[in-house]
Amino acid sequence: MTDLVIIGGGPAGMSAALAAYENGIRDILILERDERLGGILQQCIHNGFGLHRFGEELTGPEYAWRYEERVRELGIPIKLNTMVMNITADKEITATNLTDGIFTIQAKAIILAMGCRERSRGALNIAGTRPAGVYSAGTAQKLVNMKGFMPGKKVVILGSGDIGLIMARRMSLEGAEVKAVCELMPYSGGLARNIEQCLNDFNIPLLLSHTVVKIHGKKRVEGVTIAKVNEKGKPIKETMEFIECDTLLLSVGLIPENELTKLAGIDINQITNGADVTQSRETSVPGVFACGNVLHVHDLVDYVSEEAEIAGRNAALYIKGELKNDVDIPIETDGKVRYTVPQRITEKNDTKIFFRVANVYDNATIKVYNGDEVIFKTKKAKVAPGEMQCITLRAQQLENAEKLNIGLEVV
Repeated sequence: MTDLVIIGGGPAGMSAALAAYENGIRDILILERDERLGGILQQCIHNGFGLHRFGEELTGPEYAWRYEERVRELGIPIKLNTMVMNITADKEITATNLTDGIFTIQAKAIILAMGCRERSRGALNIAGTRPAGVYSAGTAQKLVNMKGFMPGKKVVILGSGDIGLIMARRMSLEGAEVKAVCELMPYSGGLARNIEQCLNDFNIPLLLSHTVVKIHGKKRVEGVTIAKVNEKGKPIKETMEFIECDTLLLSVGLIPENELTKLAGIDINQITNGADVTQSRETSVPGVFACGNVLHVHDLVDYVSEEAEIAGRNAALYIKGELKNDVDIPIETDGKVRYTVPQRITEKNDTKIFFRVANVYDNATIKVYNGDEVIFKTKKAKVAPGEMQCITLRAQQLENAEKLNIGLEVV
């Protein structure tokens, strides 16, 4: 029996382990499928990490090392190159590696921190053959930053998520010509600072309401046909345009790695594709917690660390029999707010609620209702889907709460 098993050794897993340790749990085990800790941050060699957390700009590996160094100082056990194959509802974990073979661990509590993966070309139904030169943006990032391999010299990027924007800059810095970044939606899916620093600073055009309709070439990409789309996302035939290129990078969304979550019988949120959780980050299976990108996709790793600390701290309380679940207050949204994390409040204490909006809204007022009563409101000059928002509800505001609804009013 192990008190706490954490699946995933990226920033979420390490932050959760440290928080649990600081709250009195010593019997902790981190399982990581890669050969080293750090997760996706290993390949993110650009700076901009840690501004909220450490008050300074760090690269991805530097940010990860801040946590790894502390994990190793405390002697928290780690199994690298270890693949978890199954989790049961009674918290039995089946895993495998070259040293131990196939083995099982019975845990008192589990924290899921497996991160997310990129959507592939197969999910997009783009016409054309299967030539070399089509990569996900994350794969291209690993090739350039970790393997020293340039995927191509003339590049089109589909999707304006943060990875795509960052790779537009990275490919430019390595000497490639980035012809355009095409975005299906009428707004970018990335942070405003990345649009400015990665596109505008390099004179790379961002084509909103555009998509790739065909990939040309048999052995190697020779070009793509792009087109503007209508309000229903359908290509407008008269706007089709051929762009010569040898590489297409796809930055078309991230999906939480939730296969293990589903195997454990945990309720999945249909919008985030992550687990439904309480403010302690406990899932529908008691004693199983989730945090980081496996729960919902974050744009800042600083928020991942903060959320993981919540999961680690509350997993420690669960193990010690001190976790309170004395109320059940569901949180609903009005559509302009797409989702919230958490989805339920089970203890009336100060609670930070993270959420994303469905569109770009100027002069928006965020309101939280308990029935017909407004218990919280704040104004924002601008909110956008690419930037996660958060508000904090105080314990006294939740005193008489039974069901909350979070919505936007736009002037």
